[in-house]
Amino acid sequence: MSTSDRRPFSPFAILGVVAVVAVIGVVVKLQQPSSESEVVTAPAVEPAPGAKAATVTVQHARGESVVPLNPRRVVVFDLAALDILQALGVDAVVGVAGDQFPLHLAPFADAKYPRIGTLFEPNYEAINAARPELIITGGRSSAKYDSLSRIAPTVDVPMGGARYIDTVVANTQMLARIFGKEEKARELVDGLRQSLAKLKETTAGRGKGLVVLVTGGRISAYGPGSRFGVVHEDFGVPVAADGLKASLHGEAIGSEFIREKNPDWLFIIDRDASMGQQGGAKQVLDNELVRQTTAWTKGQVVYLDPLNAYLIGGGIQAVGLLRDQVAQAYATPAP
Repeated sequence: MSTSDRRPFSPFAILGVVAVVAVIGVVVKLQQPSSESEVVTAPAVEPAPGAKAATVTVQHARGESVVPLNPRRVVVFDLAALDILQALGVDAVVGVAGDQFPLHLAPFADAKYPRIGTLFEPNYEAINAARPELIITGGRSSAKYDSLSRIAPTVDVPMGGARYIDTVVANTQMLARIFGKEEKARELVDGLRQSLAKLKETTAGRGKGLVVLVTGGRISAYGPGSRFGVVHEDFGVPVAADGLKASLHGEAIGSEFIREKNPDWLFIIDRDASMGQQGGAKQVLDNELVRQTTAWTKGQVVYLDPLNAYLIGGGIQAVGLLRDQVAQAYATPAP
């Protein structure tokens, strides 16, 4: 090519090239970290305070325990506790004890709830397989609290006796705290107290009552302060037999005692029936002496549901169902 064919660059072309190079330089600088490492990164997200292991401290029959808040895997050895959890709407039970359940707890008889032992004796292999975050004992299983508490946080619910309803309320409130169900607990407790106050208005003026338990052909009587004292103290039935021992197994009596005290109402608990055995309470009590009582002649003999009265005891639903059963018996006008 001759020098005559060479054309000088246009000033505008030179300016365009410079501009493009400048833009590229800016882009590269923005994309590359500086010598001071000014790389923008997402900040590390710290868990909310307590989110990793939220806990709650509760008082129970065996002292004080720190347990997970709203645990998701719970094994239950006490039917009263199981009754309360169901009432609260807790859906975290992954193992239950025993094989006798009243009608309202019948869903727990399903095989989807593994058996983790009896009401008295844990099956430690089954418990470990359940991987519990919380274990609940009470009543018959209380003796195993120490060994179970080594597996997972454990609470023990006391049995009802003296101040029966107060114990039921305290157990309900304690379990409600663990599962964040305080509002539901208030609703349940208020409803129970109102229904008991209404029942007392009826029972107070309808005569005296006697509570007996029958097992293996033997009869025991129970008064205020006993495991069945709820009939007198909270259902409001006046006492037909004063001075009964408030022991776990009641006071051994015979048919002569029942005839002597002559109750207007006779409340009977068939323990054998509660254990799935052939109940014999009717045969034991249907005799010449008992038939002479006011309760028998007026048809005021009430066979309390043995599962709710004996096997469960302090469940808030079980107590309500017993209350309803007594109220139904008193619904018949006095002769």
